[in-house]
Amino acid sequence: MAKTDSGSDLNWIILFSCWLIAAVSTLGSLFFSHVMGFAPCVLCWYQRIFLFPLVIILAAGLFPLDRKVVKFALPLAIIGALTAVYHNLLYSGIIPEKIQPCSQGVSCTEEYINLFGFLTIPMLSLLSFLAITALLITLKMRIDK
Repeated sequence: MAKTDSGSDLNWIILFSCWLIAAVSTLGSLFFSHVMGFAPCVLCWYQRIFLFPLVIILAAGLFPLDRKVVKFALPLAIIGALTAVYHNLLYSGIIPEKIQPCSQGVSCTEEYINLFGFLTIPMLSLLSFLAITALLITLKMRIDK
């Protein structure tokens, strides 16, 4: 029986978890827009710009496990999370309407879904980006040891 490195196995599981979150989030985004007919706002498009490449980048880092994938994926996840934070602040009314980027087209504050009183599309995006970011930081700390 071949001896495996359990640390390397855990690193792969962490990276796979990042990929799984990105893939499910991408499929959810496409489901909301193409199946449910929810038109994405400007900020949703920006978040998609940071999310969609993560599916490919993280998958490429899985086979074989490439420790350098973190330096490519982490900036996308952080910028996506910051965009999602801004979108949630806008959605909750903390940022005034006069400085909203969605002055034309679909409103950035349009409520399509609201699960359990707080899970909206912008919040789902934020949670996905934060989970990916936290896992990638964990992976980076494990690799740098």
